[in-house]
Amino acid sequence: MKKLLILIVAGALYFHYYPNEKLNSWLFEQKQTVLGYFSDATDTKVRLKSDKIYQDLAKDFGQFNSQEKAFVAEMTSSREKVKTFNEQYCKTKKQTPKLHRDNLAKVCYTISKYSNLL
Repeated sequence: MKKLLILIVAGALYFHYYPNEKLNSWLFEQKQTVLGYFSDATDTKVRLKSDKIYQDLAKDFGQFNSQEKAFVAEMTSSREKVKTFNEQYCKTKKQTPKLHRDNLAKVCYTISKYSNLL
């Protein structure tokens, strides 16, 4: 145990007085990765189930064609996809060729109801 402590201190002193840019950037990336894992594992926020948006839109599916229904089903398959769609199309007001303008407005409105849970 004593030898391990000496090794850690020696390594810390070496990297402090002789910094290596590539090594420092690699260590920073590894630190961010580990912190991301810990953050995901200990997150206690309430999150949106992506199928909730699909269920809310199901009452309006009479106005959607089959390709649009398939696209909405695929888009609501995960929370990350919903979040990406919201940032890409709803917040920027861009059109998507996969949804009609009115249907896109309905999807964006439904997502906006739950945007604080994304």
